[in-house]
Amino acid sequence: MSVTSLPSRAKIVIIGGGVGGTSVAFHLAELGERDVVLLDRSDLTSGSTFHSAGLVGQLRADPTLTKMNMHSVDLYRRLQESETPPSWRECGSIKLASTPERMEEIRRQIGWARTFGLDLHEISPAEAQDLFPLIDLEGVVGACYLPSDGQVDPSQLAQAMATGARKAGVHFFTHTRVLEIRTSAGRVSSVVTDIGEIECDVVVNCGGMYAPSIARMVGVRVPIVPMSHQYLITENFLDPTAKHLPSLRDPDNLIYFRQEVGGLLMGGYERNSRPWTADHSHFDDIPADFNGRLLPEEWDRFEEIAVNSQKRVPAMERVGVKNFINGPEGFTPDNEFCLGETEVGGFFVAAGFCAHGIAGAGGIGKVVAEWVATGEPQMDLWHMDIRRFGAAYRSPSFTLKRTQENYESYYDLHYPGEERTSARPLKTSPAYPWHAEHGAVFGEKSGWERVNYYKHHETDDLLKPYGWAGHYWSSAVATEHHATRTTAGLFDESSFAKFSVIGARAGEFLNIVCANQVVRGVGKATYTQALTTKGGIECDFTVTQTKENEFFIVTGTAFGTHDLGWLKKQRRELGFDDVILEDVTGAFACFGLWGPNAREILEKLTPHDVSNGGFPFMASREITIGDFPVRATRITYVGELGWEFYVSTEFGATLWKLIFEAGQSLGIMACGYKAIESLRLEKGYRAWGGEINTETNPWEAGLGFAVSKKKEHFLGREALFADRERQSRKLVALTFDDVRRVPLGNEPIRIDEEIIGRVKSGGQGYTINKGIGYAYLPLEHAQQGVKVDVEFFGEWASAAVSCEILFDAQGERLKR
Repeated sequence: MSVTSLPSRAKIVIIGGGVGGTSVAFHLAELGERDVVLLDRSDLTSGSTFHSAGLVGQLRADPTLTKMNMHSVDLYRRLQESETPPSWRECGSIKLASTPERMEEIRRQIGWARTFGLDLHEISPAEAQDLFPLIDLEGVVGACYLPSDGQVDPSQLAQAMATGARKAGVHFFTHTRVLEIRTSAGRVSSVVTDIGEIECDVVVNCGGMYAPSIARMVGVRVPIVPMSHQYLITENFLDPTAKHLPSLRDPDNLIYFRQEVGGLLMGGYERNSRPWTADHSHFDDIPADFNGRLLPEEWDRFEEIAVNSQKRVPAMERVGVKNFINGPEGFTPDNEFCLGETEVGGFFVAAGFCAHGIAGAGGIGKVVAEWVATGEPQMDLWHMDIRRFGAAYRSPSFTLKRTQENYESYYDLHYPGEERTSARPLKTSPAYPWHAEHGAVFGEKSGWERVNYYKHHETDDLLKPYGWAGHYWSSAVATEHHATRTTAGLFDESSFAKFSVIGARAGEFLNIVCANQVVRGVGKATYTQALTTKGGIECDFTVTQTKENEFFIVTGTAFGTHDLGWLKKQRRELGFDDVILEDVTGAFACFGLWGPNAREILEKLTPHDVSNGGFPFMASREITIGDFPVRATRITYVGELGWEFYVSTEFGATLWKLIFEAGQSLGIMACGYKAIESLRLEKGYRAWGGEINTETNPWEAGLGFAVSKKKEHFLGREALFADRERQSRKLVALTFDDVRRVPLGNEPIRIDEEIIGRVKSGGQGYTINKGIGYAYLPLEHAQQGVKVDVEFFGEWASAAVSCEILFDAQGERLKR
């Protein structure tokens, strides 16, 4: 097709012709979408794709990403049989452990692999050497091998997918530069190029490292930083008659290898990273003519990796170097992809592949194409959703600091509970100085400094969990847990995301998007989910009716951008433009007071009736505490009597001190988020992103009580009630008699050698004195008292299934 024949309209326009864009085009075509145009500023694969290393590994810590990478392998096998094969070679992969701690990680990953049917298995150092004879085994503790991993030619892969898309009717226009993306009524309306304008309903930004500048055309921030990533290719020296080598990773030495013709490709992740075009004061500014080009060699930064490679593969010391590649790759601040629809309707992103986009490309194209075609993701993509990034990532400085920290720790062991260290503190509660003065140990979530626990509450290590779960553990959590159960705990929850919903049709709107009945009258709080069209849980929050036409939503710290963006999308698509949605998180501090003595403490501070009759459970009132006007909501996330207090930020610091001092004679203790986690797990309260997500529905999650059976219509209702009749699994608790046996998530569960599920979340129940896990099990196994085995780093431990709430099953403590 001639470049002069750019159509005046297409349903979908894809910008970017690397493996991401061509994969999205290919999968859209497979879904039957034919009215698709792909634009590229130069030739296909002229961005990062052409210089990618081409390794394809399937297993990742995230179940969704693992499934996506498995789809990639299935697709590459299929393409290899096509007229344009991408040089897919299923050579397998080896991961070495050069430390005992790395071997623990490998055994944990082998457990994950069981739940996917992946044949990842442990091999001895000698077996690793048999598969990859070039390695020196000094320091090698062990290894694992996955036969179905492989390698592919990135450029040929993109061309193969482009060919398939073209055959199905997708039109490609190379050497076509996008100059402007126009919007109307909050949605994309057209793309202006240097050869004409094309009206469209959807734009998919697959620009790779160019994606941030493309997104800025519509005022959207995509936090991707082009980072210099280097590898070399040796001269040919391998025996041409020998079996092709598997790829090899030695993360303890920061290096990876794969065979390249008769030589080796070797690269790694430098501790002294270097961003390319972005700095702390400016966004990326990639030159207009940077197409199919590389960066200058930086051997000094590559020295540590080169030395390590010679230790592990001594031949690297004597073999010549044929090519040295320094190419920019788009990295994100958390090493996860940027996928999905943004706050601009119809403007999607599929970028930020963090140097593992070749492994993910097939799966990325599939999930993004499904998202575009159906309007919502068909898998749990929260960890990759562009909406996970809050306002802080609009800052080039914050984004760069987080991205560099992530790049430089790419191959590090990351234990549960590990905290980021860069760009802190950013957002703080008004009580933050008090917490710091009183020995708080802070964690960070979505830029917020939050108290994990207080150091001076530590006692002894008698309850310290085994293995990885004990790395960032503190006995202070148990102390704070028990104080909340026996006297009272005071928690700073100011980081909770908070929205106001205002307008004559606000109640009507919320009742359509929420599964529960949320218009219950002024002063009533309601726990509810918002659902996908398939009945999955899109959001999980509390809605309080504060006035006839005003509502107040509280959701998790990390989910504010996601939940508000989803609500705004529904407002736009359902025609509720007169409803005002605002993020008021920073306007209010929030403190939780919970425990048997909570009422007695509050009675010392307020003239209002806070008795059970005068202030019942799930009621919300405007009261005064001391000199301060406060919205008090009788609700709990720990399973104890108590309230959450929402107060204007300027009063927050003084109110915190007032409550704490008033509770001294009644045993009050300042507590942190780690205690909240143990308390809520013991009580069975769900967490979005933990036990529940878009792939789970309220019935199987045990949240049917939060679904209105009387409302005739709400989003997802039809699918949800259909699923009720064919429910096949159920969320259950798993308890371990040894409280130190703590699952971390993703551990396989078996009965009689058959894998029946994986752990979703876990922790310690200090009141019941047991280790706790949660998992979805088939209904035939989701029975009280059933015994199962759970794998911990290659060893199996027995657990009992509980279908009942583990603590205060009747809810007597919180409603008294």
